Amino acid sequence: MLAVFEKAIGNPPEELSLPSTGLTNSKNRQEIAEIFQSLWPESTLFNHSNGNFMALSHEDESPLLPRSIVVMDDIFCIFIGTLENMCELKRHYGLSRQATEAMVLIEAYKVLRDRAPYPPDQVVKDLEGKFAFVLFDAKSHTLFTTRDRDGSVDFKWGMAGDGSLICSNDTDIIREACGKSWAPFPPGCIFMNGTGLMSFVHPLHKVRAIVREDDDGQICGVTFQVDMFTRLRSIPRTGSAANWADAAVIEAE
Repeated sequence: MLAVFEKAIGNPPEELSLPSTGLTNSKNRQEIAEIFQSLWPESTLFNHSNGNFMALSHEDESPLLPRSIVVMDDIFCIFIGTLENMCELKRHYGLSRQATEAMVLIEAYKVLRDRAPYPPDQVVKDLEGKFAFVLFDAKSHTLFTTRDRDGSVDFKWGMAGDGSLICSNDTDIIREACGKSWAPFPPGCIFMNGTGLMSFVHPLHKVRAIVREDDDGQICGVTFQVDMFTRLRSIPRTGSAANWADAAVIEAE
């Protein structure tokens, strides 16, 4: 899978560009799309405005971690993996027995966006299984991506030469797109383009970038980890996400 969004939408953490040789060999969005389609000619690709896109291939798909892409009400969701509590989630969201994991995620997002006063971490905590997903609301330009708490699905993110955010489960693609400016997406975390990176396991603790250096003192990589020694007084928030974050603080306290 591959999801590429310009900086104005993706708003990737600046720490992703820290490796000194990271952006030198990286590609722009059009080049990345061409590379993906050349490697996976049978892939499904959805183009958004300004060269943003989401793509999925079923080639070499593991039966234990299937991939799917669903579009409903201008909301696009790529899902990799399985949810173990699908029956419970379908009942909770009033969905039919034929609903897929991606459909459940879209419905959960719509409830959060439109009606429920719950923070995103509370909803993601209800997901049991091995998964990673990228969800994009084309109307509000909201980007929402998550990886399960155990990091069961191979899932990475990075920054391209033009500042675009790249998300993929394919190491070769993300290296081609980002040079060295990429990192594993941290397990148990949520990234939203309006609120940034947060842990749904420890929502009141900051997720920090940890820099790695080579023998010459040059930055060669970065990882993101929950800082258990730093407790947030409040969760950064903007727009409709403010209600979700405020509820998280109240519930945790």
